[in-house]
Order: sequence, then C-alpha cells, then structure tokens
Amino acid sequence: VRLQASGGGLVQAGGSLRLSCRASGDTLSFSNSIMAWFRQTPGKERDFVAGISRNGGSTEYADSVKGRYIISRDNDKNTVWLQMNTLKPEDTAVYYCAAGPRTLRLVGTTAGQYDNWGQGTLVTVSS
Repeated sequence: VRLQASGGGLVQAGGSLRLSCRASGDTLSFSNSIMAWFRQTPGKERDFVAGISRNGGSTEYADSVKGRYIISRDNDKNTVWLQMNTLKPEDTAVYYCAAGPRTLRLVGTTAGQYDNWGQGTLVTVSS
C-alpha cells in the first residue's frame, strides 16, 4: 500500500491544521494496519505523535500533543487524519504517516515498529 500525506503548511501559534494520509493500492492492507503519525526535526530522531488501532477504537498520543491533537481514520476512505489544534512553535517538524505490519497488534510508539511510510509533510508554526 502506498501512503500519501498532505495538509502541512505554515500556521501561526495557536492555530490549527489537519493532516491527511491516504492509502492507495492494497487498501485491504490499510484496514488491517495500525496507523500512526510521527514527526521529525533536522538532526533528531523520528518521534511518535499519535497512533490508532485498526478499527479506530483505540488511540495513543505522545504527552506533548495530548489534548491538542486528534487522530482518526476511515477505512472506507482509506484515510487517516491528524487534527492539530493549539499549535506551538515546537510542533514545527516534518510529519510522517506510517502503517504497521499485520504482526503489530497494538499501537507502537517507536518508528522501528512500522514498515510503511508516507513521504512526509512539513508543518511550520510561527510564533
């Protein structure tokens, strides 16, 4: 399955953005995959932001975004979203969506647990 992320851009602190990640190709694989968003800044590792279970019934968030970000998915649309509210300058990063293998049963919080990545979308939050 190919993952295509979009929705990044420049926003002022306190603003909102909604990222989308659409799967194409083997869409049955999408519905069977744990999905997650990670972010990365230059020179740093890719950090977990949020993850969602196969049916959307369970979500996990990094402490730094809890209460501000919401991850959701629609398996009929082969899409996962990340609603980002009350953005801060420290949220500036390239955001990546990721799909886990079928062996991943619960949301993982490390990049190595995911084997399929989108191309990344840049989010810049100005102060």
